[in-house]
Amino acid sequence: MPTINRPSRLASPVVELRQYTLKSGQRETLIALFDREFVETQEATGMTVIGQFRDLDRPDMFVWLRGFEDMEARRNALTAFYGGPVWAEHRDAANATMIDSDNVLLLKPAWPSAGFDLSRRQRPACAEAGKQNSESALGGIVEISIHHLQPGKEAGFTERFRTEAVPQLAANGARLLGAFMTESAENTFPRLPVRTGENVFLSAIGFDNEDGHALSRAPLAASPALRAFQRSAELARPTEVLRLSPTARSLLGTSAIA
Repeated sequence: MPTINRPSRLASPVVELRQYTLKSGQRETLIALFDREFVETQEATGMTVIGQFRDLDRPDMFVWLRGFEDMEARRNALTAFYGGPVWAEHRDAANATMIDSDNVLLLKPAWPSAGFDLSRRQRPACAEAGKQNSESALGGIVEISIHHLQPGKEAGFTERFRTEAVPQLAANGARLLGAFMTESAENTFPRLPVRTGENVFLSAIGFDNEDGHALSRAPLAASPALRAFQRSAELARPTEVLRLSPTARSLLGTSAIA
């Protein structure tokens, strides 16, 4: 199978989590266009397309992650891509599927080793990925939890998550794929808005498949340590939980592990 090998390093000190609200019935149209036209062409500018997902609970939501080496590299890469010929050719088709594309969180790893490790992941080539049924389960579930924190609570919440929650996840068959917090640097590409005034801690957790997700979820939900995070006084508002299924060409997802 033709694949693209990843470098042996943690990916992307700067990460965008992008949630797109789409017009009814347009998600598969956007996924097909994205996976065919917007993966290698974005990465050619210096960014990393980390993962593309169907939201399992919101049929008109497309969620994806991309990363950059730093904020200046982000500016340069986005300028090159959105000013280049590929986006010019396909932007009308992409934008025609969307209602809103401004729900974007700008993030950084919560501790030095908390970024996404893509070194052993391989992305199928377009032709091979196209053989997958567009609605088929690809063997993995990624669950992203967005914890909205009170000001000044970032360090304590992060340390408790690292020391208390991470062992509970591992003990119940879940894998911490990455942990992030708000990147507060000024948006270096204002043409694409990001959510401002946010103070979040985000975890991305991987499960082998839907059955594994279901089996792990019950003990995780009952774990006193993890329940404490859901109702912590450090939270400014309820935690958002995204249950995501990777597309055929998503790097982040169990099916893409070499």
